[in-house]
Amino acid sequence: MDYKGFTEEIKKMCNIDLSNYKEKQMKRRIESLIRRNGHESYDSYLELLKRSKHHLKEFLDYITINVSEFFRNPAQWQVLEREIIPDLLKYKKRLRVWSSACSTGEEPYSLAMIFDKMMIKSRVEIIASDIDRVAIEKAQQGVYTAKGITNIPSAMVKTYFEQEDDKYIIKDHIKNMVNFKILNLLEDNYPTGCDLILCRNVMIYFTEDTKEKLYKKFYDALSDRGVFFVGSTEQIIMPYKYGFSNLKNFFYQKILE
Repeated sequence: MDYKGFTEEIKKMCNIDLSNYKEKQMKRRIESLIRRNGHESYDSYLELLKRSKHHLKEFLDYITINVSEFFRNPAQWQVLEREIIPDLLKYKKRLRVWSSACSTGEEPYSLAMIFDKMMIKSRVEIIASDIDRVAIEKAQQGVYTAKGITNIPSAMVKTYFEQEDDKYIIKDHIKNMVNFKILNLLEDNYPTGCDLILCRNVMIYFTEDTKEKLYKKFYDALSDRGVFFVGSTEQIIMPYKYGFSNLKNFFYQKILE
């Protein structure tokens, strides 16, 4: 079995289409995982995945690339808080916000803390989604390590977390602001009428054809004047091609039809 045959079997097993990901990157990651588990071929590793839930979970965790942190790229979050959100509120009585690949919850909880700090949480709905069920379950628990909260100012840690031994737990009034759900960006329907969508440090793993499809889906999910917030390595080339104008670095606004 070659890589293509392996991806076809994975799609049957997990409904994850690896052909949407950059082949060179993904192939390298998977072959590294195969060797780490003491296998030498796609065939034998596939058999392992079929008989071992533990190894299947490890595989899914590995390919869905669950890397997240609070206020990742802090300067961009300052722009969001000081410029993007106030501008949106000029036109919107309420904001519908979607963190589209939220991993273990750091991104949507960062949003919730900002909205609480701005005293507008009653005007905001936060949806957070990820393809990984285990990551979503961790996000719903809202428990983090001292290392995990490094980017958060100490005053915000005191305000928004309870400390138990070496764990930091998101307080309920912040946790309750976020509605978590499992969602496959490649296959599932998106929330609609979103005023702000975050999809950060995800698109870099997809092929150009897949990116085009996703940009169109994100465009359709946005409300008029809605804003699309991307990662620091994911600036969109020719954003107007997808119906966006360049609002600020890493922020794109839906062009009114």
